[in-house]
Amino acid sequence: MATKDPVRLRQRITSTGLKSLYLDIYVDGKRKNEYLKLYLVKEKTAEDRQKNRDTMLLAESIRAKRLVEVRNHKYGFDDEPSKKVRFFDYYDKMCEERRQSDGNYGNWLSARHNLREYEHNENITFAEITPDWVRGFRDYLDTKAVAFQHDGRTRLCQRKLSQNSKVSYFNKLRACLNQAYEQRVIDINPARGIEGFKATESTRMYLTIDEVKLLAATDCDYPAVKTAFLFSCLTGLRRSDILDLRWGDVHQQGEFTRIIFRQKKTSGQEYLDISPQAVELMGERKTASEHVFAWFMTPDATNHALAVWCAKAGINKKISFHCGRHTFAVMMLDLGTDIYTTSKLLGHRDLSTTQIYAKVLDKNKQQAVANIPRLI
Repeated sequence: MATKDPVRLRQRITSTGLKSLYLDIYVDGKRKNEYLKLYLVKEKTAEDRQKNRDTMLLAESIRAKRLVEVRNHKYGFDDEPSKKVRFFDYYDKMCEERRQSDGNYGNWLSARHNLREYEHNENITFAEITPDWVRGFRDYLDTKAVAFQHDGRTRLCQRKLSQNSKVSYFNKLRACLNQAYEQRVIDINPARGIEGFKATESTRMYLTIDEVKLLAATDCDYPAVKTAFLFSCLTGLRRSDILDLRWGDVHQQGEFTRIIFRQKKTSGQEYLDISPQAVELMGERKTASEHVFAWFMTPDATNHALAVWCAKAGINKKISFHCGRHTFAVMMLDLGTDIYTTSKLLGHRDLSTTQIYAKVLDKNKQQAVANIPRLI
């Protein structure tokens, strides 16, 4: 009598109608499902049929490999990575990989603080991260977490997290679990199917062209802040990219000066032509390894300097350094630049991100209002 195959390839219908392939592994009286992240599509064309054949061949090769491991006694449930890898060690490593990005790194640290407030066992492993645990963290963010609790300052009252902070922190956990799943640290993603928070549309604060001119004509207590912020208004570059900019990134492309750099936030390679005014702000060229701009304080100190500078100029707006990027985007659209080109200048990967600025400055609505005849 033939023995039962300990590794079988099986299929499960997903909510989208695709067939998800997984291995049903039975060893020493224990059963485990290993999802392969391979899917069979509905066969409507010859191309679909060929794609499914290729997928099945790949799935069969994985099944054969697992079968060899089982028969050679190299496969065991006690060796599951999720039982050995500590969640916070893994998350902290992801944080460190984002250290060069000011804003993104700060968000990861804030999310980590909330995760530690929620889970006091620093040695918790991925095997202990369940869907209920994930839901519990979501509920903690929604009902118990407070803003600024990690900075050590005493306040009269603690403010609940903003909706977008909840979105950001929960998405950091989701990103961590997604990567762990991709790297086969875990076989099942406990965050799958759990709904997060919906973001609220935030205000894109920006300066008008006249306000930028007014700032340029006003002295700032910190000249390096003034130069860098005006450069952001003229190029759309983020603070992190401006601080990292070196003269080796600056090239002459015919009559234009071009910056070739990799975005800190997205890691995307960018080719940005800049205006003569922006070139002037960079100053005298130095060696390729030297930074173009001097370091200009921490983000909080920089924003405070901007607030004082704006007040001196008579501008009553809450301006942060990132508003320079918003200013550039709105200025481009105001000057008639099409949204696709504006998107490329900003380095956006998704046009819908740029469309937010088109909503801020809707020329059609302005013209429609201007056409209303005088009624009074």
